[in-house]
Amino acid sequence: MMWQWIGLMVFSLTLLPAGLAMACGWVPARLRERLAPVRPRGWAFLAVYAAAPLNALPHLAEAPPGVSLALTAAAGILVVVGCLVAGLASLAQTKGTSR
Repeated sequence: MMWQWIGLMVFSLTLLPAGLAMACGWVPARLRERLAPVRPRGWAFLAVYAAAPLNALPHLAEAPPGVSLALTAAAGILVVVGCLVAGLASLAQTKGTSR
């Protein structure tokens, strides 16, 4: 159980603030060119972050195995969606700079 709390705390302190800031369009000026487009990458961070509570909270609440499995599967889907959004944002940036 301790590792669930630690993982939830680490993801909440790192990915959540970064994802929220980027989804709102804020990023330090020196990173703006490297992280463009900023908003889609922020949404990708938030999708990956959403996997942490979806995986940890059912285990911490001692939910039935079926509920834990369903929410862990949903977390996996969100991670895949977040990775796809980040990849598409990176691809859009690459195509935009090659001209």
